[in-house]
Amino acid sequence: MDAPVLTLGFTVATFVLAGFAKGMVGVGLPTIAMGLLAMVTTPAQAASLVVVPSFVTNVWQSAVGPGLVPLLRRLWPMLLGICAGAAAGTGLLAGAQGARPAMALGVALVLYAALGLTSVAFSVPARAEPWLAPLVGAATGIVTAATGVYVIPAVPYLQALGLDKDELVQACGLSFTVSTVALAAVLAHDGVLDIAVAGASLLALAPALAGMALGQWVRAWVRPELFRLCFLTALLALGAHLALRGLL
Repeated sequence: MDAPVLTLGFTVATFVLAGFAKGMVGVGLPTIAMGLLAMVTTPAQAASLVVVPSFVTNVWQSAVGPGLVPLLRRLWPMLLGICAGAAAGTGLLAGAQGARPAMALGVALVLYAALGLTSVAFSVPARAEPWLAPLVGAATGIVTAATGVYVIPAVPYLQALGLDKDELVQACGLSFTVSTVALAAVLAHDGVLDIAVAGASLLALAPALAGMALGQWVRAWVRPELFRLCFLTALLALGAHLALRGLL
Protein backbone atom coordinates (compact mmCIF):
# COMPACT_ATOMS: atom_id res chain seq x y z
CA MET A 1 0.00 0.00 0.00
CA ASP A 2 2.95 2.33 0.55
CA ALA A 3 3.78 2.74 -3.15
CA PRO A 4 0.28 3.88 -4.26
CA VAL A 5 0.02 6.27 -1.32
CA LEU A 6 3.44 7.75 -2.02
CA THR A 7 2.65 8.05 -5.73
CA LEU A 8 -0.66 9.78 -4.96
CA GLY A 9 1.05 12.19 -2.57
CA PHE A 10 3.77 12.92 -5.11
CA THR A 11 1.17 13.56 -7.82
CA VAL A 12 -0.84 15.95 -5.64
CA ALA A 13 2.32 17.81 -4.60
CA THR A 14 3.37 18.02 -8.25
CA PHE A 15 0.14 19.71 -9.31
CA VAL A 16 0.27 22.10 -6.36
CA LEU A 17 3.82 23.10 -7.34
CA ALA A 18 2.93 23.35 -11.03
CA GLY A 19 -0.11 25.51 -10.24
CA PHE A 20 2.05 27.65 -7.97
CA ALA A 21 4.45 28.36 -10.85
CA LYS A 22 1.50 29.19 -13.09
CA GLY A 23 0.19 31.67 -10.52
CA MET A 24 3.60 33.28 -10.07
CA VAL A 25 4.82 33.72 -13.65
CA GLY A 26 1.90 32.72 -15.89
CA VAL A 27 3.56 29.59 -17.32
CA GLY A 28 4.91 26.29 -16.09
CA LEU A 29 1.92 24.15 -15.11
CA PRO A 30 2.16 21.46 -17.81
CA THR A 31 5.93 21.84 -18.09
CA ILE A 32 6.59 21.18 -14.40
CA ALA A 33 3.87 18.56 -14.12
CA MET A 34 5.15 16.64 -17.14
CA GLY A 35 8.76 16.80 -15.97
CA LEU A 36 8.03 15.53 -12.46
CA LEU A 37 5.34 12.98 -13.30
CA ALA A 38 7.60 11.45 -15.95
CA MET A 39 9.82 10.34 -13.06
CA VAL A 40 7.10 8.01 -11.72
CA THR A 41 5.06 7.16 -14.83
CA THR A 42 5.33 7.23 -18.61
CA PRO A 43 5.24 10.61 -20.42
CA ALA A 44 2.04 9.53 -22.20
CA GLN A 45 0.27 8.85 -18.90
CA ALA A 46 1.67 12.06 -17.42
CA ALA A 47 0.39 14.05 -20.39
CA SER A 48 -3.07 12.52 -19.94
CA LEU A 49 -3.19 13.58 -16.28
CA VAL A 50 -2.18 17.13 -17.19
CA VAL A 51 -4.94 17.65 -19.79
CA VAL A 52 -7.80 18.98 -17.60
CA PRO A 53 -5.75 21.26 -15.26
CA SER A 54 -3.86 22.64 -18.24
CA PHE A 55 -7.00 23.25 -20.30
CA VAL A 56 -8.93 25.01 -17.52
CA THR A 57 -6.06 27.26 -16.41
CA ASN A 58 -5.11 28.16 -19.99
CA VAL A 59 -8.67 29.01 -20.99
CA TRP A 60 -8.75 31.26 -17.93
CA GLN A 61 -5.45 32.85 -18.96
CA SER A 62 -6.48 33.38 -22.59
CA ALA A 63 -9.84 34.90 -21.64
CA VAL A 64 -8.32 37.58 -19.40
CA GLY A 65 -7.47 40.72 -21.32
CA PRO A 66 -8.99 43.00 -23.94
CA GLY A 67 -7.10 41.67 -26.96
CA LEU A 68 -8.62 38.24 -27.55
CA VAL A 69 -10.18 38.90 -30.97
CA PRO A 70 -7.19 40.82 -32.41
CA LEU A 71 -4.84 38.12 -31.16
CA LEU A 72 -6.96 35.40 -32.74
CA ARG A 73 -6.85 37.27 -36.06
CA ARG A 74 -3.08 37.55 -35.82
CA LEU A 75 -2.25 34.11 -34.46
CA TRP A 76 -4.73 31.82 -36.23
CA PRO A 77 -2.12 30.53 -38.75
CA MET A 78 0.11 29.42 -35.85
CA LEU A 79 -2.84 27.89 -33.98
CA LEU A 80 -3.92 25.99 -37.09
CA GLY A 81 -0.34 24.83 -37.55
CA ILE A 82 -0.31 23.46 -33.99
CA CYS A 83 -3.32 21.27 -34.80
CA ALA A 84 -1.76 20.06 -38.06
CA GLY A 85 1.58 19.32 -36.37
CA ALA A 86 -0.06 17.42 -33.52
CA ALA A 87 -2.06 15.35 -36.00
CA ALA A 88 1.12 14.55 -37.90
CA GLY A 89 2.76 13.46 -34.65
CA THR A 90 -0.02 11.08 -33.64
CA GLY A 91 1.43 7.97 -32.04
CA LEU A 92 4.83 9.46 -31.20
CA LEU A 93 4.22 9.76 -27.46
CA ALA A 94 2.08 6.69 -26.89
CA GLY A 95 3.94 4.45 -29.33
CA ALA A 96 7.50 5.21 -28.22
CA GLN A 97 9.18 2.46 -26.24
CA GLY A 98 11.78 2.41 -23.48
CA ALA A 99 13.42 5.61 -22.29
CA ARG A 100 13.04 7.59 -25.51
CA PRO A 101 9.89 9.54 -24.52
CA ALA A 102 11.40 10.68 -21.22
CA MET A 103 14.65 11.59 -22.97
CA ALA A 104 12.78 13.66 -25.58
CA LEU A 105 10.85 15.37 -22.79
CA GLY A 106 14.10 16.12 -20.97
CA VAL A 107 15.64 17.68 -24.09
CA ALA A 108 12.56 19.89 -24.57
CA LEU A 109 12.74 21.07 -20.95
CA VAL A 110 16.46 21.83 -21.25
CA LEU A 111 15.93 23.87 -24.43
CA TYR A 112 13.12 25.87 -22.87
CA ALA A 113 15.04 26.55 -19.65
CA ALA A 114 18.26 27.41 -21.49
CA LEU A 115 16.50 29.94 -23.71
CA GLY A 116 14.88 31.54 -20.67
CA LEU A 117 18.11 31.70 -18.65
CA THR A 118 20.21 33.15 -21.46
CA SER A 119 17.57 35.78 -22.25
CA VAL A 120 18.20 35.40 -25.96
CA ALA A 121 16.20 38.10 -27.74
CA PHE A 122 14.58 37.28 -31.07
CA SER A 123 12.61 39.62 -33.31
CA VAL A 124 10.12 38.64 -36.01
CA PRO A 125 9.38 41.29 -38.65
CA ALA A 126 5.73 41.66 -39.62
CA ARG A 127 6.42 40.58 -43.21
CA ALA A 128 7.70 37.21 -41.98
CA GLU A 129 4.66 36.32 -39.88
CA PRO A 130 2.44 34.95 -42.70
CA TRP A 131 4.90 32.17 -43.57
CA LEU A 132 6.71 31.74 -40.25
CA ALA A 133 3.63 31.41 -38.01
CA PRO A 134 2.34 28.15 -39.60
CA LEU A 135 5.84 26.64 -39.47
CA VAL A 136 6.25 27.52 -35.79
CA GLY A 137 2.78 26.15 -35.09
CA ALA A 138 3.49 22.88 -36.91
CA ALA A 139 6.80 22.45 -35.07
CA THR A 140 5.06 23.15 -31.75
CA GLY A 141 2.37 20.61 -32.57
CA ILE A 142 4.92 17.90 -33.38
CA VAL A 143 6.89 18.63 -30.19
CA THR A 144 3.61 18.54 -28.25
CA ALA A 145 2.64 15.18 -29.72
CA ALA A 146 6.11 13.76 -29.04
CA THR A 147 6.76 15.09 -25.53
CA GLY A 148 3.53 16.52 -24.05
CA VAL A 149 5.27 19.91 -23.64
CA TYR A 150 4.11 22.76 -25.85
CA VAL A 151 6.36 25.71 -25.06
CA ILE A 152 8.94 25.08 -27.81
CA PRO A 153 9.09 26.88 -30.21
CA ALA A 154 5.78 28.67 -29.57
CA VAL A 155 6.83 30.75 -26.54
CA PRO A 156 10.09 32.12 -28.05
CA TYR A 157 8.15 32.98 -31.21
CA LEU A 158 5.42 34.82 -29.30
CA GLN A 159 8.07 36.69 -27.30
CA ALA A 160 9.66 37.78 -30.57
CA LEU A 161 6.45 39.42 -31.86
CA GLY A 162 6.90 42.52 -29.70
CA LEU A 163 3.64 42.06 -27.78
CA ASP A 164 3.15 43.99 -24.56
CA LYS A 165 3.10 42.07 -21.26
CA ASP A 166 -0.66 41.50 -21.10
CA GLU A 167 -0.88 40.56 -24.79
CA LEU A 168 1.97 38.09 -24.40
CA VAL A 169 0.33 36.37 -21.42
CA GLN A 170 -2.96 36.15 -23.31
CA ALA A 171 -1.25 34.93 -26.50
CA CYS A 172 0.53 32.19 -24.53
CA GLY A 173 -2.82 31.21 -23.04
CA LEU A 174 -4.33 30.87 -26.53
CA SER A 175 -1.40 28.82 -27.81
CA PHE A 176 -1.43 26.55 -24.75
CA THR A 177 -5.20 26.06 -24.94
CA VAL A 178 -5.09 24.93 -28.56
CA SER A 179 -2.06 22.74 -27.84
CA THR A 180 -3.86 21.10 -24.90
CA VAL A 181 -6.92 20.31 -27.03
CA ALA A 182 -4.72 18.95 -29.82
CA LEU A 183 -2.74 16.83 -27.35
CA ALA A 184 -5.94 15.49 -25.78
CA ALA A 185 -7.23 14.51 -29.23
CA VAL A 186 -3.97 12.71 -30.02
CA LEU A 187 -3.94 10.85 -26.69
CA ALA A 188 -7.60 9.86 -27.07
CA HIS A 189 -6.91 8.60 -30.60
CA ASP A 190 -4.00 6.54 -29.28
CA GLY A 191 -6.17 5.05 -26.51
CA VAL A 192 -4.18 6.61 -23.66
CA LEU A 193 -6.79 9.16 -22.58
CA ASP A 194 -9.88 7.16 -21.58
CA ILE A 195 -12.73 7.87 -19.16
CA ALA A 196 -10.82 6.68 -16.09
CA VAL A 197 -7.75 8.78 -16.88
CA ALA A 198 -9.92 11.79 -17.71
CA GLY A 199 -11.55 11.44 -14.28
CA ALA A 200 -8.14 11.35 -12.60
CA SER A 201 -7.12 14.43 -14.60
CA LEU A 202 -10.28 16.19 -13.41
CA LEU A 203 -9.38 15.39 -9.81
CA ALA A 204 -5.91 16.88 -10.39
CA LEU A 205 -7.57 20.22 -11.15
CA ALA A 206 -8.20 20.93 -7.44
CA PRO A 207 -4.55 20.89 -6.28
CA ALA A 208 -3.52 22.76 -9.43
CA LEU A 209 -6.00 25.57 -8.76
CA ALA A 210 -4.99 25.67 -5.09
CA GLY A 211 -1.36 26.04 -6.09
CA MET A 212 -2.24 28.70 -8.65
CA ALA A 213 -4.15 30.75 -6.06
CA LEU A 214 -1.19 30.43 -3.67
CA GLY A 215 1.21 31.53 -6.39
CA GLN A 216 -0.87 34.60 -7.20
CA TRP A 217 -0.90 35.54 -3.51
CA VAL A 218 2.86 35.02 -3.07
CA ARG A 219 3.54 37.04 -6.24
CA ALA A 220 2.68 40.18 -4.27
CA TRP A 221 5.53 39.43 -1.83
CA VAL A 222 8.24 37.85 -3.97
CA ARG A 223 9.81 39.35 -7.07
CA PRO A 224 8.60 37.30 -10.08
CA GLU A 225 12.05 37.70 -11.67
CA LEU A 226 13.70 35.88 -8.75
CA PHE A 227 11.13 33.09 -8.82
CA ARG A 228 11.47 32.80 -12.61
CA LEU A 229 15.24 32.37 -12.24
CA CYS A 230 14.78 29.62 -9.65
CA PHE A 231 12.02 28.03 -11.74
CA LEU A 232 14.12 27.89 -14.92
CA THR A 233 17.20 26.63 -13.06
CA ALA A 234 15.20 23.82 -11.49
CA LEU A 235 13.60 23.03 -14.86
CA LEU A 236 17.05 22.85 -16.47
CA ALA A 237 18.23 20.40 -13.81
CA LEU A 238 15.06 18.29 -14.13
CA GLY A 239 15.31 18.19 -17.92
CA ALA A 240 18.98 17.24 -17.79
CA HIS A 241 18.16 14.44 -15.33
CA LEU A 242 15.44 13.02 -17.59
CA ALA A 243 17.60 13.29 -20.72
CA LEU A 244 20.67 11.71 -19.13
CA ARG A 245 18.64 8.97 -17.46
CA GLY A 246 17.17 8.06 -20.85
CA LEU A 247 20.58 8.23 -22.52
CA LEU A 248 22.34 6.08 -19.93
